Amino acid sequence: MSYQIRRAAVIGAGTMGAAIAAHFANVGIPVDLLDIVPRELTPEEKEKGLTLDDPAVRNRIVSKGWEAALKARPAALYSKAKAALVRLGNLEDDFDRLSEADLIIEAVIENLPIKQSLMERVEAVRKPTAVVATNTSGLLIRDIAEGRGEAFRQHFLGMHFFNPPRYLRLLEIIPHTDTLPEVLEAMTRFAEDTLGKGVVRCKDTPNFIANRLFSNGASFEIAYAIEHGYSIEEVDKLTGPLIGRPKTAVFRLLDLVGLDVMEHVSTNLYEAIPEDESRDLLLDPRIMEPLKKMIERGWLGNKAGQGFYKRVEKNGKKEFWTLDFETMEYTPPQKVRFESVGKYRKLEPLGARLKALVEADDRAGEYIRNVTYNRLTYASRRIPEIADSIVSVDNAIKWGFAHQMGPFEEWDALGVAESIEKMEAAGFPVADWVKEMVEAGYESFYQYENGVAVGYYDLEAKGYLPFEEKPKEIKVNVLVARDKVIESNEEASIIDMGDGIALFEWHSKANTLTPAVIEMGYRAIERLGTDFDGLVIGHDGSLFSGGANLDMAAIQQEARKQGVTPAEVVDQLAHQMQQMMLGFRYAPGPVVTAPFDRALGGGAELTMCGDRIVAHAELYIGLVEVGLGLIPAATGCKEMLRRIVNPMMRIENADPIPVITRVFEQIGLARYSTSAEEAREMGFLGPCDRIVTNRDHLLAEAKREALHMVQSGYRPPLPEKIYAAGRDVLAAIQTQLYMMKDAGYITEHDSVVGGRLAWVLCGGDLSEPTWVDEQYILDLERQAFVELIQMPKTIERIMHMLTTGKPLRN
Repeated sequence: MSYQIRRAAVIGAGTMGAAIAAHFANVGIPVDLLDIVPRELTPEEKEKGLTLDDPAVRNRIVSKGWEAALKARPAALYSKAKAALVRLGNLEDDFDRLSEADLIIEAVIENLPIKQSLMERVEAVRKPTAVVATNTSGLLIRDIAEGRGEAFRQHFLGMHFFNPPRYLRLLEIIPHTDTLPEVLEAMTRFAEDTLGKGVVRCKDTPNFIANRLFSNGASFEIAYAIEHGYSIEEVDKLTGPLIGRPKTAVFRLLDLVGLDVMEHVSTNLYEAIPEDESRDLLLDPRIMEPLKKMIERGWLGNKAGQGFYKRVEKNGKKEFWTLDFETMEYTPPQKVRFESVGKYRKLEPLGARLKALVEADDRAGEYIRNVTYNRLTYASRRIPEIADSIVSVDNAIKWGFAHQMGPFEEWDALGVAESIEKMEAAGFPVADWVKEMVEAGYESFYQYENGVAVGYYDLEAKGYLPFEEKPKEIKVNVLVARDKVIESNEEASIIDMGDGIALFEWHSKANTLTPAVIEMGYRAIERLGTDFDGLVIGHDGSLFSGGANLDMAAIQQEARKQGVTPAEVVDQLAHQMQQMMLGFRYAPGPVVTAPFDRALGGGAELTMCGDRIVAHAELYIGLVEVGLGLIPAATGCKEMLRRIVNPMMRIENADPIPVITRVFEQIGLARYSTSAEEAREMGFLGPCDRIVTNRDHLLAEAKREALHMVQSGYRPPLPEKIYAAGRDVLAAIQTQLYMMKDAGYITEHDSVVGGRLAWVLCGGDLSEPTWVDEQYILDLERQAFVELIQMPKTIERIMHMLTTGKPLRN
């Protein structure tokens, strides 16, 4: 049977339920969001003369939950327009709507009798092919399905989303004994392809995989810190990006989760895992005594304004004070320094840094060593109880908590054989199967070829198994390991993706567009004309591109080398970038760009240089150069005019001022999208460009798009004239700038930068509107860029950004 999800329903409009509904809307699936009917009127409702029968009252709870989702930051929706796909209702008047849904997700209170009662009602209305899922995080799936008919049980499973569902990639899918294999497979495929999730199939055990391991790990990290006198700031310094975790580390993350939630989860999990040899850690008095005091005082974390951290306003500045566990008072922030951290914090790759820190003999090394040993050995002892595969465990931790490495990947970095004796000597028991693996000659959990993992150790097979081939995934490191690199330099390469399609990828610092990257870009264009039918522009880094590399020292050094001025060097670089972008645009074969994450400044210009964009849904793109006192100069201004202004000005008697003002404000205010959908609304993506929700599928989908264009008889586009509004529109924008400066909304230098931008967007002071060649606008934007980069206040902005990572208003 084929399971197509054309309409969904979510029951429960709390934080998770409303956010899950929002994500279904994000991917274009209409969804009903239902919650209970209130039993009492609020004082406000009484004052308005409303009754319990009024629709506004009956839908109050669901409306409140949805309003909270709409206000959530970061945003739950890709675009405000997506809200139209969510239909609100209640569980009495609108319960029959569930009969329309292909997938029904329950996200109500974690109470087994309530969930079982709800499932009885759902069974009575669901259509025969509908899949029913629970978002429970702690109850067993088989218990929730107990008492239901065979058909219901066959179509029932757990789908545990992580909060916030839009951003956290992990989806734990938990079948029970009666779940049909085809239902499990269909939901896995739907979650990966449509929702963009990383799916981990879990066994039906308490808290599944990610939360089970997290609960133990966090408990140990807190207990060890309290017992050995580590401060909250020290712990978060040692357990954040330093070891490949988010900045929230331990205590900031728990403040985000909520201390009451932490206490509830620990208590419930303790009762549910009587056979777990480490369960006493969950209710360790070292943790529970201060935790209960904090809960009694209402110090619940971020939602209460204080928890382990407390925001304090001091001398007009905000500070985050931390709790002292001995005095139960908050103390001012302190500088945290450790010798080993200073020595190894920049060591790459992460595995080498972690190994060095674990072996360090200072207080930092002691803490990292003990919490790491606990984390890895506990994970080993939970297999095969919670999962059969080490890959499932590693993916659950990486995708659920945004860690760069999973526990078994970390263990490989430490050296499995050499660390076993150290772990056990330190009091951390290693699972027998790990010792048996090493004794059998398998020295790592993963099998490597040319530094790339190609397989994993399987407990049942007692040997390595190759990773499952996934046609929808293309990984750059795998292509490199397979000798698919055609040409390369120190910062970029051209790689054969197969089927006549090449990949232009770069790996410079922050993926900036350096001279070496530009050089390889030119070679990619040449290769496209001779060796390949199509080209994909993209890579597997953490961000698409931070733009051009504005290394002022390097520019001055190059100027001395050539015997020219720094301004002439900048003009050369800008010209080279422009010509590279045009080369991609008018290349003999199709060029598909595959942006993701941040595509800023030159990264946005590179995104727009191809024939088609295949973007990841989480795309934060913008022409943000004005923040540095500059304007776009690598075809960015020209492209915004071509994409936004040209179509409007082809309409007879169209007024140019609103549309050019729109482009001016978008660039002048350094606006950037918060999703690929929003990028489309801003004009970066066109109607034919595609959005992919699964980041792992991006390069494969871009390749597929390039192949489709080749097979459709691709022809390069012809050069397009650009509308230049001239001096009348220029005067209108200049007047607006003068008024904003006079009112104090912008600085003198902001006005200068804005004036140069207006000059370019209007085509200078042409006496009347004119359609001009692309090169005319390109020359204007490059000239303005070179003028601005020589100004002292622009140089101040650039240097401030390079040294602090923050913009300067001067």
